[in-house]
Amino acid sequence: MQGYIPAYPLTLSVDYPEKLDRLTTFFRPIVAIPILVILSLLSGSYSAGDSSDEVRLRLSSAGIVFLPLVLLILFRQKYPRWWFNWNYSLTAFSTRVAAYLTLLRDEYPSTDEEQAVHLDIVYPNAATDLNRWLPLIKWFLAIPHYIVLFFLSIAAIVAVVIAWFAILITGNYPRSLFDFVVGVIRWFLRVGAYAFLLVTDRYPPFSLD
Repeated sequence: MQGYIPAYPLTLSVDYPEKLDRLTTFFRPIVAIPILVILSLLSGSYSAGDSSDEVRLRLSSAGIVFLPLVLLILFRQKYPRWWFNWNYSLTAFSTRVAAYLTLLRDEYPSTDEEQAVHLDIVYPNAATDLNRWLPLIKWFLAIPHYIVLFFLSIAAIVAVVIAWFAILITGNYPRSLFDFVVGVIRWFLRVGAYAFLLVTDRYPPFSLD
């Protein structure tokens, strides 16, 4: 159809809750600690013990697969499906945690179930859908988004604080604030899909929708 613009290859929606629990909302930063520890262990590398110790403990995990993807797309024009599955699963999990921290949902974030946070990322055909050279500069091309998202993040924090008080008083997340916070998270994810997950060459829209 003429004028039709296909949907961006990453979409996010969060089911709007009719009622939210005041008690867990009040203590959200505390009750979220265990799941944040799990997320941090999946997303980085950590060491315990002084360098002079005979025994040194090191815990490592991959986080988002990025640099290997850059090289493989550049030299082989391949995007291994299991790398995509890992990046998608970690992104979906971190998005559920983000939704919980921003008070959008009461359900404790699952490590593997979708729950009420619906994230979809289209798996690319690297040979036909991705330019082999763009992964080298996508992080740079996304700089205008980083600037906008810096200010949107401040606004989102303010929105969450206002929503926190609203939930404690009424048990409801104001719908306009809910949609705004979801929109900011969606914007972050689309920039991430372009610059770091490398699933698309399509420049992210400057939009909350």
